[in-house]
Amino acid sequence: MSDNNFYSIDKLVEFGMGITIANQMASSMNQSLNQMEIPGAGKAMPSSIETVYYAVMNDTQMGPYSITELSRLITDKKIVKETYVWKPGMKQWDLVENIPEVLRLIALTPPPIPNP
Repeated sequence: MSDNNFYSIDKLVEFGMGITIANQMASSMNQSLNQMEIPGAGKAMPSSIETVYYAVMNDTQMGPYSITELSRLITDKKIVKETYVWKPGMKQWDLVENIPEVLRLIALTPPPIPNP
């Protein structure tokens, strides 16, 4: 076999080493790109920050409540579709039926257990 043949041992070893080095470079570049911050692209909100809600119950502002606490109040029928709710970012108080993420909680709340 000639040394110029692609299938010669030297060429195959050289080709294998080239592939290995290319894979290592690609892996290193991907890791660097994943850690890179792009100015102006913004970051996702950390999941530890939870939206808080306030509700008007018995003509009194109550809260702040987490979504879990709000769900409990809905289950206990203390908050209904006609309850006024506010969260940071809203211009004014609004009825639960006009706030999709809270109205969804009411729709997902099971009805009372029937009495036999």
